[in-house]
Amino acid sequence: METRDLNREDIISTLRNLILPVAGASGIELVEIQYHRRKGGRSMLRVFIDKEGGVTIDDCARLSREIEAEIVVEDIIPESYILEVSSPGLDRPLRRIEDYRKNIGKLANISTFSSVMNRRFFIGRINNVEDDTITLTLENGEESRIPFAQISKANLKVEI
Repeated sequence: METRDLNREDIISTLRNLILPVAGASGIELVEIQYHRRKGGRSMLRVFIDKEGGVTIDDCARLSREIEAEIVVEDIIPESYILEVSSPGLDRPLRRIEDYRKNIGKLANISTFSSVMNRRFFIGRINNVEDDTITLTLENGEESRIPFAQISKANLKVEI
């Protein structure tokens, strides 16, 4: 398959395979890749990274240079694009079961596809992750067990 024949999902998958070893060699976790093609303008490639103790500007700049070099060598993105490498932020999205495990004790917003315990939106502290079930302790002290497969969207909640 020629590079020009790649669709958006193929490009993201190819980028993930390219970025994972580059990031991992520096002890950096690849959190997410967003790629948006724009007709008549420059496409946007956003790479969100994290590491123990937090990501620095130097981490972002170094990884940006390394990713850019790999993209050019592999000719993955055929059109003009803008590359941004940054931290996912304090309200980082929770997408994988490992994200919940790493953030036990932190406050989270969780929305579900369908009703769980007669509700679809939860705000609570991640208390436990077991057998693909997230246990939250809500502000009223109640515990909610949410099957991971039911979660449509989740992110950490910024605490001040």
